Amino acid sequence: MNGIVCVDRNWAIGNQNELLIHIPADKHFFRGLTTGGVVLGGRKTMEGLPNGAVLPDRINIVLTRQLDYQFEDALVVHSRAEALDVLRTYEHRPVFIIGGGVVYQTFLRYCDQVYVTKVGKSFEADTFFPNLDQKQEWEITWKSEEQSYQGIPFAFYRYCNRNKKK
Repeated sequence: MNGIVCVDRNWAIGNQNELLIHIPADKHFFRGLTTGGVVLGGRKTMEGLPNGAVLPDRINIVLTRQLDYQFEDALVVHSRAEALDVLRTYEHRPVFIIGGGVVYQTFLRYCDQVYVTKVGKSFEADTFFPNLDQKQEWEITWKSEEQSYQGIPFAFYRYCNRNKKK
């Protein structure tokens, strides 16, 4: 299982249910990694996708406590255990946890890798991702060249969980 996230300098990921920044290269990176795979996101994250629709060419799974919730063309699960059971049926495909904050907190322990777009700016935020640089079990195994969008630097990183190495 993988995580994929865009964070600011303070590992913030959102404010008032909105992403902090929209970087075209980050969207391209996300699409390139997740296409053909499985994405798991919370209800608010999935409702915030472009056009409020599932991501094409991926199996979309929505995690929500709302028992009668439906999201067109997506599987809906209601607990961590149910999500893990459903994800096991897709073990032949890459699985990506795509947020939000509570979903990341819940599933980070199951991730082998996390792909992080680090933005070199701080934003006003109310939702954060765990700072992997401060967690002993996580190590950077790849970093892209630094890029810039509208004068804001960013780079892509891959963190691997030392405890999950095969």
